[in-house]
Amino acid sequence: MSRRIDIELTSSRPDGTWTWRAAGAREPKGVVNGSLLPSSTKVGDVVKVDAEFDIDGIEILGVVSGRVKTTKVETLSLLGSDEPFQAVTQQLAKRDRSKPSRPRRNERGERNERGERGERRPRSDQESRERRPERPRRPRFEAPPELPTRPKPKRLKAGSQHRKAVLAEIPENQRPIAELALQGMQAVRQRLKSANEALAAEGKPTMPEQSVVQMAQDLLPKLRVADWLDRAEAAKRDLDTLDLRDLRSVVAAANDPAIERDETCRALAAELKTGLATRSESDYQQWLSDIGAAVEVGRIVRALKMAGQPPKAGAIFPDDLGRRLADAAAQNLTPDAFPDRWIAVLEAAAFSPIRSTLTVAAPPTQVTPELTKTVERLAALLPKVATVFGVTAVAGAPTPKPLRPSKPAAKKIPPKPAAPNVPAPSGSTETVSVDTTPDVPAEESVASPDTAPSAD
Repeated sequence: MSRRIDIELTSSRPDGTWTWRAAGAREPKGVVNGSLLPSSTKVGDVVKVDAEFDIDGIEILGVVSGRVKTTKVETLSLLGSDEPFQAVTQQLAKRDRSKPSRPRRNERGERNERGERGERRPRSDQESRERRPERPRRPRFEAPPELPTRPKPKRLKAGSQHRKAVLAEIPENQRPIAELALQGMQAVRQRLKSANEALAAEGKPTMPEQSVVQMAQDLLPKLRVADWLDRAEAAKRDLDTLDLRDLRSVVAAANDPAIERDETCRALAAELKTGLATRSESDYQQWLSDIGAAVEVGRIVRALKMAGQPPKAGAIFPDDLGRRLADAAAQNLTPDAFPDRWIAVLEAAAFSPIRSTLTVAAPPTQVTPELTKTVERLAALLPKVATVFGVTAVAGAPTPKPLRPSKPAAKKIPPKPAAPNVPAPSGSTETVSVDTTPDVPAEESVASPDTAPSAD
């Protein structure tokens, strides 16, 4: 298959041929027959040719004539006229007053004889109410003001400096066992058992179980100390912002005898214990102040949920704050409140410290099946509220748990219709394959039957 290239003619030979090279190249690349070139060709001309590339070289098939540049420009002549110039004018048609005009309606819809609009008189308030009935007033709800949220505590991100230093001192053939020992002796025994079974199946000698287990037990104290130091140093860096659960786990791990015997660990463990006590007291006071602020602005559901999530187990909830919270929750459970509001408050109050003291005067005027189902489920935790609804807790029934927020259901994607078989074009031996497999719809998330109501 030929293609077009630009060549530069370098010399003319006596036999009528010309030597050429690619335009811009250093040395000649081939020979072209002079009969293919124009008669006015001279050395140094650059021409465009059709060339055939094969194993033996490049063969020039012919010269391609380029585009001819023209300098001819067509112009349009503007011929003038001898007639005088007249500007365009506009004249509106006059209205004929002799014809009768279309009668118009007055404000009451009556036509007058002259077709003129009658005088408009102001409507009284009574006429306005008679013409358009009053719309029913919708209940107006003003959302309580938002409260500033505290930053989320950081999770523990331990390094590996001390652990790598201990592994570097261990012989290379013992490092896999040391890494398994950090996961526990049960992991060492299980891996050793599976490895021996594989070796026995291949007919190879197995590893001595007792020796390997003893080796792991000898390496374990050093590894525990190194692992704890990595975690403790990371906890010390983020002591003021670390999650209390991670900080407690590091302090509790310091009770290991191997860690207690190490002097470096002993000093660091004492510092972390002091920091844990300070952080626990600070988080406890912040917890109480956040609940009080939520009650003040009317965020009752948020206050109830925070009261059910203390910073530490067994935290004492003050009696005065408990009475304020119970009174605020009871004020939200009035007969004219919406059922959704009842459901939200009851779900939050059932898992808060005031669940046994919460009382209501009467059920709401509108009791929906969802509200009845909520009261029946929470009857064991809210006995006084259940009594108002006439519901008695079932003896021996499991204690209810907080509802998990349900994920929004994914939209179902309809499957694509099966495409028909497309025949191949006439004269072609190819077969056209068509994908007729329908798209698989996205997995739909299943929500719990009791959907959690929205909080304030």
